[in-house]
Amino acid sequence: MNQFENLPPIKWALVHPRIAAWIVLSLGMVILLVIEASDVGLQAGQWVALIVATVLVAGLCIWIVSWEDVDDSAPADPLDTGEIEQVVLDDTADSASAS
Repeated sequence: MNQFENLPPIKWALVHPRIAAWIVLSLGMVILLVIEASDVGLQAGQWVALIVATVLVAGLCIWIVSWEDVDDSAPADPLDTGEIEQVVLDDTADSASAS
């Protein structure tokens, strides 16, 4: 597995996972589009519009899926951040200074 990680495209994909996923998903979607719409008789401008729309939809899909990546990095429990302890300590200091 380490041999594959040293290949330049794989190394780039590990550094830029969302862009790599967008490229792979776009390629798959465009290939399916070409296969399914090849006998429809579309003009060149229509092909370009469909391919651009397909690439944009693939990017939107990757962007929406990446929303969950952000949630994983945030702490699930607000008690883990230490903010509540700080508030309690601040309230205790305020009441001690007022007395």
